[in-house]
Amino acid sequence: MVGAVETVITPAMVNGTVEILAVVAKPLPPVVAQNGSPIEAEGEGDAKAKKNREIVLGKNVHITCLPVTEPEANDELTGEKEAYIASVLARYQNTLINRTKHHLGYPYNLDFDYGALTQLQRFSINNLGDPFIESNYGVHSRQFEVGVLDWFARLWEIEKNEYWGYITNCGTEGNLHGILVGREMLPDGILYASRESHYSVFKAARMYRMECVKVDTLVSGEINCADFKIKLLANKDKPAIINVNIGTTVKGAVDDLDLVIQTLEKSGFSRDRFYIHCDGALFGLMMPFVKRARKVSFKKPIGSVSASGHKFIGCPMPCGVQITRIEHINALSSNVEYLASRDTTIMGSRNGHAPIFLWYTLNKKGYKGFQKEVQKCLKNAIYLKDCLRKAGISAMLNELSSTVVFERPKDEEFVRRWQLACEGNIAHVVVMPNVTMEKLDAFLNELIEKRSTWYEDGSIAPPPCIEAEIGKENCACALHKC
Repeated sequence: MVGAVETVITPAMVNGTVEILAVVAKPLPPVVAQNGSPIEAEGEGDAKAKKNREIVLGKNVHITCLPVTEPEANDELTGEKEAYIASVLARYQNTLINRTKHHLGYPYNLDFDYGALTQLQRFSINNLGDPFIESNYGVHSRQFEVGVLDWFARLWEIEKNEYWGYITNCGTEGNLHGILVGREMLPDGILYASRESHYSVFKAARMYRMECVKVDTLVSGEINCADFKIKLLANKDKPAIINVNIGTTVKGAVDDLDLVIQTLEKSGFSRDRFYIHCDGALFGLMMPFVKRARKVSFKKPIGSVSASGHKFIGCPMPCGVQITRIEHINALSSNVEYLASRDTTIMGSRNGHAPIFLWYTLNKKGYKGFQKEVQKCLKNAIYLKDCLRKAGISAMLNELSSTVVFERPKDEEFVRRWQLACEGNIAHVVVMPNVTMEKLDAFLNELIEKRSTWYEDGSIAPPPCIEAEIGKENCACALHKC
């Protein structure tokens, strides 16, 4: 029970030596619900609390909260207080372990071990300013950052003296920066993005007050270049800034970059009148290792590429990589005397630990290591899709993707247990390096068992037709399964 007194064994310093003391901790703080009343711990009425979850615009909704407890007026950090904090953290660690076991819907690689970097956690590492200019602040990791950028520059085929980039705080920041560069290069340009682009692309349009045209998509989730051409020709007097998806958020669709370029050129847009940003949050790292892949390369007329570091690579904190052409960066850079550097990034201060984590993993795995992991993910994704179809469940898998799309489970508790990402009538599993065959089998067995109870008594409508979302060849509803 939350609030129960726990006995914790914790080390303490006594006369300069470490002794083990048995300490009775203060009660664990109650986890409180939106209305301020205590609720049971996870697994003890947790389902009832979760059913009350809802999105309320304009309201700060506290589902659960661990309050900060103030010390007594004359209280120092005693062994009792330390034990109390330790007990809270231990409980939280157990929650993380449990939730990690049932994680399938979001594109994060949870298979990593950075124990070797623990020694660096006591330093405040800040990569402020331009990564390629030494500032006055000396506690930084720019040497690691530039090493990581060089690795990605080789991956995306651009020479060292031709690119500029930095380690971002997340994938969204990469999109914000790439689209900002495009706007600075073409100030009156219109932003074109498929309807299935990441929400950060449309956030960028709002932030920068850009005219944004949404382009229709194919059933696969790819940009529909026929519709793209129609909308380009309707705005032929203005330059085009295009977001190309290297893996869409929900369906994992990879836009055909070559076809996008051809469409621009056939619509009368010369290369000085368009700018292409490639959102490669997940698949920007995977595509170079996929046979028959739609290649992302700066040898093509693209302006920038961004990718996330906490997704396929498996960095424990959100971060990303943004690379653009060096001639573009001068359009938005300015000198800052305070930093003794240039202001070229979205954020001023940047996490200096992230480049070290990325550098560590890239050195350990290398191109060959990532190639093996990509092939494993694609193989396991095909396995999951085939098993779903054999069980009579509608499912789709794009050829260049490890994102398996299927009918949305009817039980929201099941959705939360496996942390599935849902949209309308569909859900998806993103098969990452940490997703083993054993985990997929456990998920499949539970889904098939639960699904048999959802429809058996007729209280719930039969499985929906999701032809519109995944195509009739992938739909297993009553109409299409024959």
